[in-house]
Amino acid sequence: MRRKRNRSIIAICGIVLLGVVLALLLGAGPKEVQDYPVIAEEDVLSGIRSEESGAPSYVQWIRSEEYKAYKPAAGKEITVMASDYTESDSEARVESREDQARGTEVIVWNNAKGWIEWQVEVPEDGIYEMVMDYAPLKGGFSSIVRGVQIDGKYPFEEAERVSLERLWKDSAYPYERNGIGNEIRPVQDELLDWRSERVTNYSLSSEPLRWALKAGSHTIRLVGKRESLTLHSITLASPEQVPAYSEYLSGQSPGGNAEETWYEVFEAERFVSKTAVSIQLQSEAEPGISPDPKGKIVYNTIGGANWTKPGERIGWEISVPETGYYAIDAKYYQGFNGRSSAYRTVLLDGKVPFREMQSYRFAPNKSFRIQSLADEKGSPYLFYLTEGKHLLEMAVDTSVIRPVTQSLLDINDRLTAIERDIRAITGNYGYDGDQNVDKARTWDLRKYDPELETKLQSIVDELLTICDYLNGLNQAETDSVTALRVNADRLEKLLRRMNDIPNRVTQFSTVRTSINTWIQTIEAQSIELDYLVVRTPETVTGLKSPSTWNKVSYSTANFFRSFFQEYDSIEADDEDALTVWVQRGKDYVDLLELMVQQDFTPKTGIKVNINLVPNTNVLLLGNVAGDQPDLALGVPLETPVDFAMRGSAEDLSAYPGFQDVFKRFNPGLMRSYEYDGKLYGLPETQNYYMMFYRTDIFEELKLDPPDTWDDVIDILPTLQENGLTFNLPKKNFHIPFYQHGAEFYQSNGMLPSLTSEEGIAAFKQWTNWYSKYNLPKDIPAFIHHFRNGDIPIGVADFDLYIQLTVGAPEIEGKWRMLPLPGIKQPDGSVARWSHNESMVRLQEPSSIMMLNKSDRKDEAWQFIQWWTSADVQSRYSSDIESFAGIAYRWNTANLEAMQTIPWPEEDLAALNEQDRWVKNMPYVPGYYYLAREIEFAWNNVVVGRMPAREALEQSEMSLSREMMRKQEEFGLTPKDDLHIAPYDKPYERSTP
Repeated sequence: MRRKRNRSIIAICGIVLLGVVLALLLGAGPKEVQDYPVIAEEDVLSGIRSEESGAPSYVQWIRSEEYKAYKPAAGKEITVMASDYTESDSEARVESREDQARGTEVIVWNNAKGWIEWQVEVPEDGIYEMVMDYAPLKGGFSSIVRGVQIDGKYPFEEAERVSLERLWKDSAYPYERNGIGNEIRPVQDELLDWRSERVTNYSLSSEPLRWALKAGSHTIRLVGKRESLTLHSITLASPEQVPAYSEYLSGQSPGGNAEETWYEVFEAERFVSKTAVSIQLQSEAEPGISPDPKGKIVYNTIGGANWTKPGERIGWEISVPETGYYAIDAKYYQGFNGRSSAYRTVLLDGKVPFREMQSYRFAPNKSFRIQSLADEKGSPYLFYLTEGKHLLEMAVDTSVIRPVTQSLLDINDRLTAIERDIRAITGNYGYDGDQNVDKARTWDLRKYDPELETKLQSIVDELLTICDYLNGLNQAETDSVTALRVNADRLEKLLRRMNDIPNRVTQFSTVRTSINTWIQTIEAQSIELDYLVVRTPETVTGLKSPSTWNKVSYSTANFFRSFFQEYDSIEADDEDALTVWVQRGKDYVDLLELMVQQDFTPKTGIKVNINLVPNTNVLLLGNVAGDQPDLALGVPLETPVDFAMRGSAEDLSAYPGFQDVFKRFNPGLMRSYEYDGKLYGLPETQNYYMMFYRTDIFEELKLDPPDTWDDVIDILPTLQENGLTFNLPKKNFHIPFYQHGAEFYQSNGMLPSLTSEEGIAAFKQWTNWYSKYNLPKDIPAFIHHFRNGDIPIGVADFDLYIQLTVGAPEIEGKWRMLPLPGIKQPDGSVARWSHNESMVRLQEPSSIMMLNKSDRKDEAWQFIQWWTSADVQSRYSSDIESFAGIAYRWNTANLEAMQTIPWPEEDLAALNEQDRWVKNMPYVPGYYYLAREIEFAWNNVVVGRMPAREALEQSEMSLSREMMRKQEEFGLTPKDDLHIAPYDKPYERSTP
């Protein structure tokens, strides 16, 4: 019997192994190559409309007749010292100081507000490049952004936001390791030295931005947008001429290398600078990877999906033994975006050596491959290097993609205008499908809009031209091209039956959403690098890309190694140490472990075992099995009280120094940790609702952002007349209830109080938004509509701020975050009460709790005091964000530490205002039924047209029954009192 079972296992393994081999062999087979014609950029850009007002785009500007009338200025360099500024705005905090490194006076611009301007004399008409000599000030993790105006206006649209990059490097090498031998991702240190950079935007051009100026006096104004800086000078310089490869070779000294055979490998993860903390090290395991991780987490590559945005640059120090010509090879993986190519501009010692290194194409592959930087025929380019060290850099360059994205964005704008016109003609302003249209009516759209057919046909033609352009670039039919063809087909179907368009108007939104999604895919330029090789031209390194057999044998070895590899440090824990379970991502846990080793344990002498757990279920199962930690971190908001109801959480309010710890947090937030007069947890992070709006659209419509819900009612007619609306997620029932002064439970916590007069008023206001004012009932992806502009205002948690900052560069500077609208009070204040929660589980507030079965409670309390302190939270917030930028922002609940997070001033002010009005819901037995019954009541009113009071009474009765059932389970009686304290005054920060 055992022999049969063994044979079965062997057979199954053999089949799996054979399948892997066949898949690899089939994937490695030759592919049919098809030549696609190369389409000119002008053909793609021909359909873009000229700006009726405001500045043109850069792509349009450099193709305009006005720009073409200028010639590049030759041999000119006009420098104006920053300290010689002629005027500044009162909002710009500017001071002058002597700088030792520059040996002269410089200015320190301590904020990102206001403006500063200089007078400059231009000797002759011409095209110039702008050079900024600057140094960043220590602070945030984002690039420095300034607007550049010439003579009081922006010459082109992108001049409104010019980026000056910051530089980062790893804080230490070799990297720290955790308790089971895995490497810990290092914190990033900023390089704060001076740098002189030509203003460049790699999303527009591989060359620095060009500025056309007439001879005479001009005013250059820098407008504060983001981050502070120190500025030494601004220079207008003649454009640098980058030679073609043939010119480059002929311009170098003759002769070859004395050593015919020489090469050196430079590990890509050993970079010396990068322009974004989000460019991360990666750990890969496959044959030939360097260094081999051998079953551990070893950071042996850099880049990948996080090295994708235009201008993101990585630099490596390379060295050669003697002056001469060298070839450069790269071992890279570029399979993140199907069959699309990725582009990098390659620089040596800060300059592009020859034109072929601008927007250099990295072809897609399926695994790490070694390839030379070579021409189309595969002949390696030769680089002339002098003996010694050099800086080799690669910058993400999407300029060849720009005509496509510019055209697609313009197409989306035209589709939005077409949809808006059709909705105006038909009177259909609904966002819940086409249910507001009289489908029995016969339409003659050509009568109302004679140009509609022409407008749609031109869009279809442009989409097909874009497809041809992308095929020419990639020499392959990519997924994005297929999707664009599908959208062109959708529009062609509308063209064939134009009079049915009023019944299918949502097709325009479908096409726009699809195009926006594929714009992000088309723009993605991810490459992951293992190492670089610098070699003499004739050297054969012997370094090879792995074969199919290499992959199979390596995977097999890794499979057997996995049986002996330790994946969890629980088994390796010190039995005498404090045990902490953390429900959070690996990078977060690694950093916590490092800080404990460096700070907590040396200070207190307390050893700590830190273990990562995937979810709260592990904690629940451990509690049942008697295997539980002393402390649990990263648990959801409701978990401490859930455990307290069952007698498994420790009351923290009795510990020494508790009141000092309590003051670190907003008291409105603490309501969720209180139960029966005691407190069972503390907050780590918070996330509450804010209002977001598109400033550009509101300016166009001449609207002010609302401050109260009455203001929202006032702006709705204008929005809806223009085919726009306001987003208010229906799950946000706590906002109207708390803003009306209602409570969800009676003060003893034993019964609900939904049908109080305040509760009825709140419920009516909430349901009226959807039944009376026609707000959309369900918007599953508000961010997409916000980016499109069809829902230019709405409520979302402030994690949307992160998403927009990271993932919506096309509307950067065109939106703002403000506190929630509220209800005006008799004293003139606006009540903005809101519960602290998140729309997505991954970003919801997290908590720390002590388990009552812990036999190290005093040590656990010391850890809580340390972990929740302002200095520790501030350092943790800064270090974790240095791993990957703002995407890792730690929304600490510590009020003091929150002020140290690098929010822009106006955004921090908005967050602080909303933070005053945080009022968390208490958790009582049966609390989980509240959201369900409120939703049932909402459905009965909005969908079923039931009277509001009747619907709320039904839900209150059902909630009461579940609460009483749960109270009985926990041994409570109606006479018990859970002591829910009132909270009706906003939190006021103490002034230092």
